[in-house]
Amino acid sequence: MSFYLYLLLGFLGGIPAGMGMGGGTVTIPLLTLVGGVEQKIAQCANLFSFLPMSIGALKTHRDNGLLKTEGVGFIILPALLFSIVGSQIAAGTKDGTLAKAFGVFLIGLAIVGFLREKKKTEIK
Repeated sequence: MSFYLYLLLGFLGGIPAGMGMGGGTVTIPLLTLVGGVEQKIAQCANLFSFLPMSIGALKTHRDNGLLKTEGVGFIILPALLFSIVGSQIAAGTKDGTLAKAFGVFLIGLAIVGFLREKKKTEIK
């Protein structure tokens, strides 16, 4: 039964990821709350699934002429360094603390999204 549950959760998390909406914001809570997976494992699974999806997205954007590479070199090194630092912090953090921090992040993300949409609505 757990195989079908995880298959369903992957499907549900993959839909927003495929639409470019940040599948991790859906996949990680689904895996932890519904699937009973530890948060660190859920985050690892999300990052691992990101690799093939990003390769496909890059290919699609390149084929459509939408890939801009100017300045990308200045982003790669800091992104790699902060990814390593972030993973070390996450590895040394208790699951409960990590879950609360991720929850605060999601709430902040929702507030920012709400305020952006509200601003767009006020402009029209």
